[in-house]
Amino acid sequence: MSKPFLKWAGGKAKLVPFIESNLPKNQRKRLIEPFSGSGAISFGIEFESYVLADTNADLINLFESLKTEKQSFIDYSQSFFIPENNQEERFYELREQFNQSKDKLERSALFMYLNRHAYNGLCRYNSKGIFNVPFGRYKTIYFPIAEMQNFIDKSDRVLLIHDDFESVLSKVMPDDLIYCDPPYVPLSQTASFTAYSQHGFNYQDQVRLADLAKDTAKKTKGVLISNHDTDLTRELYKGAEIKTISVQRNISAKGNNRTKANEILAIFK
Repeated sequence: MSKPFLKWAGGKAKLVPFIESNLPKNQRKRLIEPFSGSGAISFGIEFESYVLADTNADLINLFESLKTEKQSFIDYSQSFFIPENNQEERFYELREQFNQSKDKLERSALFMYLNRHAYNGLCRYNSKGIFNVPFGRYKTIYFPIAEMQNFIDKSDRVLLIHDDFESVLSKVMPDDLIYCDPPYVPLSQTASFTAYSQHGFNYQDQVRLADLAKDTAKKTKGVLISNHDTDLTRELYKGAEIKTISVQRNISAKGNNRTKANEILAIFK
């Protein structure tokens, strides 16, 4: 099992054993992640092939840059990981450079830099598509060279797609298994998630995903969805097999406010 090379809020690296235990044992042809994020499930569970899809263009471009450029992209990305760049003033200069950049490789390398230097590994944009996560103030910065090389080793079996989940799920095949990790339903009105891509993910999107999961499961090996365990999600996923797990999360902007939150895994067969 390999780990993702990106830090990711709500990432599923620690939940890989739990999720894998709820997957079919003998039907692991192709895994589709329509909300790929860091791709933790695809990194952590062996399938013959994978689809990593997301609406975040910077994320997919980063994966594509690493897949196509391989070690040269690792070297380029690592050139930004120097002590002088782990300073507040320099961070904001490089963040501005990222926001202005139109060059795919430069933007991808800077996205990698921001992922490890910005606060809490967050990925957030304002309504104009400007990345606006503040400086993380980390004493030491880890560059995930081994994890990036692991992705390169697997990348020939990975199809990357920048698109909405509905479009991705319209192209499924009978042997596909789908794992969905959408932006979560808020636990409270004050805990609502902020924009991960330029376009938010609202209640109507949650309904659209749940309805599509029910239909898609009938023509594939199944659809699994993670979310917070709330009355709303249990209503949305009515008819699915429900598994729950308690997970430690940051559920507010204050980094010291860590608590256990119950999560749901809905399994549509």
